[in-house]
Amino acid sequence: MARFVLVSDTTLSRSYRSVPLLDFLASAPTSAFPGAIYSFLKGPAPPDADGRAALAPYAIRKLEASLLKEFTSDEVVVAHEDHISEFVDDDTEVIGVSTMDPLGLGPLTMSYAVFFETRARAYVQRDFEALLARVNKARAGKKAKLLVGGPGVWELTVRPEELDKNRIDFAFQGEADDIAGDLFRYLSDDSTEKTEFFRGYQTFDANFRKEWEPNSKFVSRYQFSKQFPSLDDIPDIVHPSVKGMTEIMRGCGIGCDFCEVTLRPLRYYSPEKARREIEVNVRSGQSSAWLHTDEVFAYQHGRNYVPNEDAILDLMRAVMAIPGITHTNPTHGRISIPAAYPDLMRKMSSVMRAGRNNWIGLQVGIETGSDRLARMHMPNKTLPLKVGPDGSWSDIVWRGTYVMNKYYWRPAFTVQVGQAAETPEDNWDTVGLINRMSNSVLDNGLPFEFTVTPMQHVPLGLLKSRDFASLKLDQSQLAVYFAAYRHLAKIAARDATSASSDASLAARYVTGAMVGLGGWVMFRQVKSICKKRGLDLEKATRYGLSERRQIPSLLVAR
Repeated sequence: MARFVLVSDTTLSRSYRSVPLLDFLASAPTSAFPGAIYSFLKGPAPPDADGRAALAPYAIRKLEASLLKEFTSDEVVVAHEDHISEFVDDDTEVIGVSTMDPLGLGPLTMSYAVFFETRARAYVQRDFEALLARVNKARAGKKAKLLVGGPGVWELTVRPEELDKNRIDFAFQGEADDIAGDLFRYLSDDSTEKTEFFRGYQTFDANFRKEWEPNSKFVSRYQFSKQFPSLDDIPDIVHPSVKGMTEIMRGCGIGCDFCEVTLRPLRYYSPEKARREIEVNVRSGQSSAWLHTDEVFAYQHGRNYVPNEDAILDLMRAVMAIPGITHTNPTHGRISIPAAYPDLMRKMSSVMRAGRNNWIGLQVGIETGSDRLARMHMPNKTLPLKVGPDGSWSDIVWRGTYVMNKYYWRPAFTVQVGQAAETPEDNWDTVGLINRMSNSVLDNGLPFEFTVTPMQHVPLGLLKSRDFASLKLDQSQLAVYFAAYRHLAKIAARDATSASSDASLAARYVTGAMVGLGGWVMFRQVKSICKKRGLDLEKATRYGLSERRQIPSLLVAR
């Protein structure tokens, strides 16, 4: 039997029928979305012949690779969720679970909770608790320790009582590529001696400075030691990842005041390192390479966040030259680069073989339509453009969307509701931006292609007190939800079937029908709630459409 068993939060191990953004479905409250439809759209995740996960989330594959530097493949197992008990016996020392939103406190999950005014569990929380129940059953009466890690661990620092409730022995916070072996040995012994580990967790004060809170249930890197692995310490994955995911860099560096990622040091994968991981996925039969990055246009960037065109294009050429790869897209990027450098987008699209039947998706945090909030919270996100000399923030977003669509990129925007110092005028600026783009067309007459998802900012104090249900959306905030989901219904009806790349043609059409109908039903719910709460629906529908701004020529001169 295995010494170390790894398993993923099941919301991260599914393909979601290969429909972009359908992954967000797991954030929906169980009270607002039928479980049978959720289960179908989540898609299957078959095990291999030995009961291991045939595909696993990238974070689990990285942890597996780190452990395999010191232990054998018999000692380290990535188990399929349905076969955990087959790998756990009296010799098993640690069961590691990776999670992103275990308690349903993530921005999108809270967005649904606040809008629907519900305390019902989200699917992410339901599935996480079900997985832990299965793990605890498998290890009952045995010595195996239960360790939870991943980006969602911050939620357990907010509600540490959930550790005991779910019989979690330890929660690890941070990157562990270079210390995974030491960490698992340390937890196996349950040592309390002073080591390279700190028994506690990291948090941030009101000025976004890191603080350290002692807590015996949490483990993190010792606060006075090296906090992040170097590039040379990060191993290549050994077995394939879900959706063909591979990293191309870590960190962001843009410096938005609401994002912890910006505090991580920048580390860039070489094209050769990325190629090795992609080839692992290709050997499993995958033909699409998802390139994980918090900011693709910052890849080896120059001064003032000017994109390094040669480095970006060399990387994309290396990816597309891999036999078997037919499609690639990075995960995240900022909108100012397409607005300022349309020729870079044209060249990237050419290399990446983008076209009418091969759109490239990109998640983009535009956060707001307000110049004031853009300057206040994310001044570097507009660079190398500047709000004012190069137009308003909404001008920059509009122009960036136009350029992306022109070269067959489909952005998935997120906006924030409840930002610090937000006013109703700021939110109406966001409504105006969404409406304006929803009614915009390219030179060829085709409509703009994009989605917008509202994210709810909930103050940490309310999360700790569980009083987030006391949050009441004002009219301007409701209008942001209304405009976003009104546009989403339009996009779902138009693009659902063609957006799916599910291998089964029948499943593709069923998925398309469900997504199209789901978008309409969701908007009907949103519309009904907004109407009951007094929103002027006509104003929310028309706001911003009377503006006919001239897009500044500076945006196309670079």
